[in-house]
Amino acid sequence: MPSAMSAYNRLLKADLVAIDDIMLFPVKKEDAAGFFNLINTLHEKASLIITTNKAPTEWGKTLDDEVLASAILDRLLYHYEVIKLTGQSYRMGNRKSIFEEEKDTSLAGGTPSQR
Repeated sequence: MPSAMSAYNRLLKADLVAIDDIMLFPVKKEDAAGFFNLINTLHEKASLIITTNKAPTEWGKTLDDEVLASAILDRLLYHYEVIKLTGQSYRMGNRKSIFEEEKDTSLAGGTPSQR
């Protein structure tokens, strides 16, 4: 298994870095500083895809540091394209259909292999 440093070095060489669900949970100060360092290093050197369910105005609270959040957002939002998705979550919609299939199976009198 690669070390954290070798994984970090691979990220620094990437042309595209995708980070999913950033700011989902509160971030420790040392992790927030590490994230800033990563973004600062990749700034204008790699393409970034960031997904989040938090508005940029909420990042300061999640990071517990308005100045650091502002510095990160400054780098992320420079030469950016924001794609805001609205509507029902694909994952939640898919989960509902999975539960409905299970419900339909139990109503039909057994599992598919028993029919």
